[in-house]
Amino acid sequence: MSGRMVELKDGATVHVVEDGEGMPVFFQHGLGGDRNQAAESFPAGLCRRITVECRGHGRSPFDADGHYSIARFADDLLAVADALQIDRFAIGGISMGAAIAARLAVTVPERVTALMLVRPAWIAQSRPDNMRPFEEAAALLRDHGAAGRDIFRRSETGERLAREAPDNLASLMGFFDRAEPERLAVLLDAIARDGPGISAAQLARVTLPTLVVGHGEDLVHPLGHAQRLAELIPAAEFAEITPKARDRALHFEDLHAALSGFLARHVIRQGETS
Repeated sequence: MSGRMVELKDGATVHVVEDGEGMPVFFQHGLGGDRNQAAESFPAGLCRRITVECRGHGRSPFDADGHYSIARFADDLLAVADALQIDRFAIGGISMGAAIAARLAVTVPERVTALMLVRPAWIAQSRPDNMRPFEEAAALLRDHGAAGRDIFRRSETGERLAREAPDNLASLMGFFDRAEPERLAVLLDAIARDGPGISAAQLARVTLPTLVVGHGEDLVHPLGHAQRLAELIPAAEFAEITPKARDRALHFEDLHAALSGFLARHVIRQGETS
């Protein structure tokens, strides 16, 4: 897996990693995730997988002005595609990455060949209730830094996550170990309050081959969100996989199988016949 910094038009830089060969597939991490999350989730060796670490994630610096949105991250990805001279590509992602992918499928369908939405946290609306734990974590990071960890764990939200979605809790608790907590708080709060900036009606007009993946035991990425997206998008296939909180190894085995099958049918075969 190779990585490099790519400069954007506004002078910002983002870290971009590539792995494999063949048809280009942008596969994006979730909020607070990075290149490693994308690499772990995507089946290796099938395609040319490209991941843009969004501003403030992984090795990409925080935005100088603290301006974060799903729309801006989507624009950054398009700028990277242009820099790499990739005109058309498949796109997918996890959680926030799925929202970025969905936005691009709606706004630039002429550039997208296939769509993969894994554990979506948004359908179309901004500031969905399932993203409120990120707002709470952001407020504690801003006000207490690392000391906010214990406050969050003892909160009503922390207790509920511990009971019903321990994998969500582990991810959120990890934010309190990060450097620059105040800048991270701005990023988390901005995206948690944001949305993909598209409508359900626009999603219903997406004609691309689409895979939607969801699972239970997850309060941040409700199974109902994945099911609803699969209903909205006419050509969508739906796969329900093992929750990560129940069996991590089987979760990734299921996810890789779902993505591999979809890629074989709609991306790799397309490349062989084009």
